[in-house]
Amino acid sequence: MSESNSRRDFIRQSATSSAALMVGGYLATAKGYAQNETINIGCIGTGGRCRHLMGNLNKIPGVKLVAVCDVWDATLNAGLKLSDENAFSTKYYEELLARDDIDAVVIGTSDHWHVPITIDACHAGKDVYVEKPLTHSIEEGAAVIKAQKETGRVVQVGMQQRSMPHLIEAKRAFDTGELGDVSKVHLTWNRNVERSPKHKYNIDPATIDWKRFLGNAPDQPFDEYRYRNWRWFWDFGGGIFTDLMVHYLDVANWFLNLDTPVLATGIGSHFTKEGQWETPDTVQTLLQYDDPKVQVYFEGTFSNARNAAMMEYMGTKATLYADRGRYELHPERNSDVEYRELILGDGPRGADFYANPNGGHLHLLNWLECIRSRNEPNAPVEAGVRATAAAHRANKAMREGIVVRG
Repeated sequence: MSESNSRRDFIRQSATSSAALMVGGYLATAKGYAQNETINIGCIGTGGRCRHLMGNLNKIPGVKLVAVCDVWDATLNAGLKLSDENAFSTKYYEELLARDDIDAVVIGTSDHWHVPITIDACHAGKDVYVEKPLTHSIEEGAAVIKAQKETGRVVQVGMQQRSMPHLIEAKRAFDTGELGDVSKVHLTWNRNVERSPKHKYNIDPATIDWKRFLGNAPDQPFDEYRYRNWRWFWDFGGGIFTDLMVHYLDVANWFLNLDTPVLATGIGSHFTKEGQWETPDTVQTLLQYDDPKVQVYFEGTFSNARNAAMMEYMGTKATLYADRGRYELHPERNSDVEYRELILGDGPRGADFYANPNGGHLHLLNWLECIRSRNEPNAPVEAGVRATAAAHRANKAMREGIVVRG
């Protein structure tokens, strides 16, 4: 077997195996850990994404889901079904954080609650896995970094690409300079699907604590469509830039060691969701960085799936194509770089998700390992703040029709 094939087999096995894994120097198996080594986890905001993570956590030895919190009875009860039979439940996350039998929390709420709950969890002595985007505004970034630093808690932001084996390997091409000088990055997240159709959800207002959901958002009457589709309303989310672009923009930050764009432009339009969403369904942004000097372009739409969800890093010697299931290194003409690829995902190029690698599962494993070792996780709080801050700049440029500088 060739060296490249051996490496590929090893990576495939690493990405798919959860029957036996090393965590903090201990061998975890299907038999689990001793009781005093179990990590007790509470889950806050048990909607669909959080329940996906809970399903992955239930496959990992040495973990117990002991508490759930949500403002709506339906999702609270759905979370309970994935938890320990004696799990605690509440609509008030402060009650969950106050419990001594909880070591860590998973936060899967709407965006505008991510930072407040993360800060409170850190000060309550809990380690945190918080879904992206970490912040709902640029101003929140300093406060959440400060809370993590002061408390020393392990905070993993749900930008799971940093735990995907093929992207970890792809990063070596940047570390070694194999691409040459990278001047342009093209990021896409294009879909052609009916997203969030306007229909009745028939939510009984008595089953949901609407005021609790609003939190720091402006007071407003209960609206079941806004509640169920909060990503597309400015009070609770940030649209395509914060919901989708952040994933791949974080990879660009990681690969190229980018910080803050010195210039951001943005445009957005409604082609399919006029009158339903506040945030546009079709967007573009151009971000310029000075150190290193590079242009990053992102496009996203719900009207056409061309290019789907992918990244291209264009260098003087080669171009790296990557998505959540593969990378391909394409040499420039007369370059001494040789073509290579690593394909883990079965399915079309640019798919939203692949069964292999299961990025969410691998990202949770990294978080749990760091809870035991107290090492920094793959997607630390600073990375979450940095990626989202650029998305906020793109939104500001788009909404105000200006060029955002600095």
